[in-house]
Amino acid sequence: MQSSLRHFILILFCLTSGTVSADKVLRIVSANGTLSEILVGLGLEKQIVGVDVTSTYPASLDKISKIGHNRTIAAEGILTLNPDIIVYTDQSMLTPNVVKQLGSAGKKLVQFKHEYSKEGAIKLIREVGAYFNAKPQAEKLIKTLQSDLTKIPAPRNPKKLLFIYARGTGTLMVSGTGTSLDKMFLLAGHKNAVEGFTDFKPLTAESLVIANPDVLVLFSSGLESLEGMDGLLKVPGIANTNAGKSRKIVTMDGQLLTGFGPRLGKAALELSQKVN
Repeated sequence: MQSSLRHFILILFCLTSGTVSADKVLRIVSANGTLSEILVGLGLEKQIVGVDVTSTYPASLDKISKIGHNRTIAAEGILTLNPDIIVYTDQSMLTPNVVKQLGSAGKKLVQFKHEYSKEGAIKLIREVGAYFNAKPQAEKLIKTLQSDLTKIPAPRNPKKLLFIYARGTGTLMVSGTGTSLDKMFLLAGHKNAVEGFTDFKPLTAESLVIANPDVLVLFSSGLESLEGMDGLLKVPGIANTNAGKSRKIVTMDGQLLTGFGPRLGKAALELSQKVN
């Protein structure tokens, strides 16, 4: 669908202004892990009736009904939960058709802009807090985030990091500039080993040799899908990099590493500690 039509649909069905009544108990569906984490931090967990599969923190969210994962989310699954509000971000990738179906069913959709930066995380928390009349709770989350960020040490020797998205050897992608991984590397004081492209692209032995990262970064689940360190080192080109030769592999929880929400400072600090 053309971007102009998508924008038109968002204008029709996504309300990003205004607030909800402070004393109204809502049935909330969250289609974004970071939003789910913020809602819990604001004290609204008991009002959440559905979440997407990226909503993994806190662990108590596992008990809440799942609506699917981003591109596979269907309107029918959400409608069965009879929500008052469906919240998502511009990164959630709800399809325009699903947004239209939910809006046509009379459901209120609220889209928040999510920028991968310290400022973006703070803005998102503040806007969600304002919308749900929970400004004091939002400011408390922000204060903790800012305190965590001050604990990140400046590395004496910044390293070249390469993120590999893995779902078995059949799906291997590397993260380019402008992605949440790229922004996280910079926040931790390091740099992306690849440049010249945005988003993700397939991993090749040639690109590995050119990038020659000092450290490889993967989701914990990604390394598991490759059967651990030994499996990763069998991927063509990996063993020839500085990271492969020194077996410098860092793994982290996916939502923590890429969420850019209340735990942003904790994520950057953990990455910094594991890299150094």
